[in-house]
Amino acid sequence: MPDLVATPGQTIGPFFHYALPFDRDRELVPPGRPDAVRLHGTVYDGAGKPIPDALLEIRQADATGQVPAVEGSLRRDGTVFTGWGRCAVDSVGRYSFTTVVPGPSSPGGAAFYAVTVFARGLLNRLFTRAYIPGDADALEADPLLAGLDPEARDGLVAVREEDGSLRFDVHLQGGRETVFLAFPRHA
Repeated sequence: MPDLVATPGQTIGPFFHYALPFDRDRELVPPGRPDAVRLHGTVYDGAGKPIPDALLEIRQADATGQVPAVEGSLRRDGTVFTGWGRCAVDSVGRYSFTTVVPGPSSPGGAAFYAVTVFARGLLNRLFTRAYIPGDADALEADPLLAGLDPEARDGLVAVREEDGSLRFDVHLQGGRETVFLAFPRHA
């Protein structure tokens, strides 16, 4: 059987706002749930200006560190946690998910949200992580974070705000560029 060659990526905009969002796509849990947390931020271009046409997806473990393996990720019935959500940014580049703080998926590991970024002009989606602040030992021991310089490492750790929410900004280029990951078959 011959080797299959990947086809080139395609830019997704500017029309994805009309086709990809769905009802309650950003609500992994209902906003009033006692353990709900807001993960939010802004997507910036290389000049530091907010991008009004990006879309983010997150995938995460639940609070116990288990990655859900359920069908129907678009299901939003308020009882089944699928660990997946999608959010289009608003006109000034802001996004917001209502979810839970994930637990570490391995003993002693650092907890994080897996983040995928789509935007007009990107031929391929971008992958990154938003780590949960607070467990300094786990963050220090994380293999990905340990291989980065301190500034890049700090850019992957969300900031806990006074209201308890988690802020994670994404910088597509420039001096504050977010660290993006390459996965086999997605390079």
